[in-house]
Amino acid sequence: MDDAKGRMPYRVETKRLVLRCWEPRDAALLKEAIDANLDHLRPWMPWAMEEPQSVEAKAERLRVFRGEFDLDKSYVFAILSRDERLVLGSSGLHTRGGEGSLEIGYWVRSSHVRQGLGAEVAAALAKVAFEFVKVDRVEIHCHPANAASAAIPRKLGFTHEVTRRRVMRDSAGALCDSMIWTLLASEYPASPAAKIEITAYDAMGCRITKPAA
Repeated sequence: MDDAKGRMPYRVETKRLVLRCWEPRDAALLKEAIDANLDHLRPWMPWAMEEPQSVEAKAERLRVFRGEFDLDKSYVFAILSRDERLVLGSSGLHTRGGEGSLEIGYWVRSSHVRQGLGAEVAAALAKVAFEFVKVDRVEIHCHPANAASAAIPRKLGFTHEVTRRRVMRDSAGALCDSMIWTLLASEYPASPAAKIEITAYDAMGCRITKPAA
């Protein structure tokens, strides 16, 4: 799809998962996933302290996600089972790192942790970032105490570049440190992340291939 070089797929399929742009119609599914996982999310996700919220509030938030996706401001993906009946979490490729860089974020529902799903999601989005969007750098940020989250970039060949001190807020609102893991385009082909197989689709549902190098 040479005419779409550098554009973000709206849907990505892996062996076990569907990653796709959130839609307002997903509000009830998202609410169920968050409400069932509040104890799991609150230690690491500051936004979870504002939960639970109504389905209507969720739908409004998903409208924002979709709008930002369409405007290439940020790309938040639902993590779904292959039949799309269950929300397994949420992920994203965020643009806050600046030009030529994307940041992967993720959470997986507690009933599906320790199954390699977080690594599968992160590998798929790294492949999208490097092979479809053609960025130079992908980052993953996490709290130093979140060993499960830090294990994912380590497994995928990212480098722990730095731990920045007191640059983010924890769930209690206190300043805390942030580990920053990075993978460069030059390092990606030899990384475990490059091995994942995905199928990608555009906003019209048409299958897309990697842009020409």
